[in-house]
Amino acid sequence: MLELFRAFSLRCAQIEEAIRLGDDRRVMSLDRHVEPLVEAILASRASNLLEVHMQLQFVSHLLARDADDSASVREHTAVLSFLLDRYFGTNAPDWRAPSPQDVRIEPPAAYVPETDNGQFLNAAILESLPDRVAVLTKDYRYLYSNAANSAHLNRKPMELIGRHLSEFIGEERFAECAKNKLDACFAGEEIDYAYERPPCGGGSRQVRCRMSPLRDAGGTVIGALIVMDR
Repeated sequence: MLELFRAFSLRCAQIEEAIRLGDDRRVMSLDRHVEPLVEAILASRASNLLEVHMQLQFVSHLLARDADDSASVREHTAVLSFLLDRYFGTNAPDWRAPSPQDVRIEPPAAYVPETDNGQFLNAAILESLPDRVAVLTKDYRYLYSNAANSAHLNRKPMELIGRHLSEFIGEERFAECAKNKLDACFAGEEIDYAYERPPCGGGSRQVRCRMSPLRDAGGTVIGALIVMDR
């Protein structure tokens, strides 16, 4: 599913650039590929909670985009209802608690402390944090960005998925600083450092950045969770 989000993000960026250049023919050519990508994203089945969140967020993005088109809104609402039923409907675990004599609390067999245990991240918690939070894959691309980080980069969360970190911090800063620290994080290290934020209307200031390896249920590092001061 991540590759589909990357493709969608890239196609939108290409269309925006073609619009900026006034290239109507290229806009029409690129636009033909958008709907099949949307259909593929909506038809995919999420494999973890973050992908569920991303897919539902994507439908929310479509609803906001087409808010003035009642037919599209009805269609997107139906898709949203289908996805909610797919992930949380009749096949969901029974919410009712067992009787006290049957209660036996044990961690799941695959539980590994301080990993995502197959559930990835609680995106609702990350969205509520005041700090800037992002998840990068091992090829230095955005998998997730919370509202605070997206606002700082002046992008919508969906526009960041699949984009390389160097696009936002510059090739030089990426090569000289961020890449080495991310590589160490991907190797299993916890990274905590401060960097100088370039002046923007005032003096520069130091920003604390913390990187934590993000592991799957088997303990393999699959990315980095990054938390930065606002």
